[in-house]
Amino acid sequence: MSAFVHLVERFAGLLEPVFHASAAAAAIVLFTALVRLLVHPLSRAAARGQKARAALQPRIAELRKKHARDPQRLQQAVLELHAEEQVSPLSGCLPSLLQAPAFLLLYYAFSHSSFGGETNDLLTHRLLDAPLGDRWTDALTAGGVFGGAGLVYVALFALVTAVATFSYRLSRQMTAANAAMAGAAGTSGGDEVPGLGAVTKVMPFLSFLTLVTVAVVPLAAALYVVTSTAWSAVERAVLYR
Repeated sequence: MSAFVHLVERFAGLLEPVFHASAAAAAIVLFTALVRLLVHPLSRAAARGQKARAALQPRIAELRKKHARDPQRLQQAVLELHAEEQVSPLSGCLPSLLQAPAFLLLYYAFSHSSFGGETNDLLTHRLLDAPLGDRWTDALTAGGVFGGAGLVYVALFALVTAVATFSYRLSRQMTAANAAMAGAAGTSGGDEVPGLGAVTKVMPFLSFLTLVTVAVVPLAAALYVVTSTAWSAVERAVLYR
C-alpha cells in the first residue's frame, strides 16, 4: 500500500505545476483513465459479445419451438448454444469486476492516516476546498451544502446525475432495440438464460446508484467512480452505436 501511496504522490508532483493544490485529484483522474484504457479491450470484447448474442436470436427461436413444453430443457439448450458459440451472457460484467481492485486501493489509501508507521501524506491533498480523504458528511459538517467543500460535492452530484441520465436513456434504447430484434426472431429477449431478464430490467437504473457511492466514500474514491462512470457512458455510446 505504501508503494501505491508513493505512486499517487509522484503523479501529483508531476501535475502540480498545472493543477497546483488539486494536483492529487488530477492524478486520480489520470490513474482512472489509465485503468480504463487497460480494461478497454475487454469492453470491446463485451460489445462484440452482445452483437453475437443478438445474431443468435434466430437459432434461439428455433430452440423455443423445439422445447416449447420443457422450459428447463430450453434454458439448458440456450446455455449450450452460448457455450458452443463462445458467447457469455454476462461478459459485460467483466470490465466492472476487474476495476474493483483499483477502486479498493484508492478507498483504502484515503481511509487511513498512516501506513507502515508513516504518516499518510495523501490526506493533506484537496480538490479545491474539499480534502480528498473526507466524505460528504464531513463537507456538510464543515460548511454546509453551499460551503467550499459542499459545493465540490454539488458539482460532482450534478455531473453524476447528468451521466446517469445519459446512461439510463442509452440503456433503455439498447433494451428496446434488443427486445424488437428478439420479437422479430420469435424469442422473449433473454428469458431463456436464468436471471438475465431480471438483470436487463435493472441495468438502466444502476447508474443512479453512483450518487450513493459518491456520497459515502472518501472524495478520492468518489473521483474514481465519477471518472469511470463518465468514461463508461461515452464508451458504451461509441461501442454499441
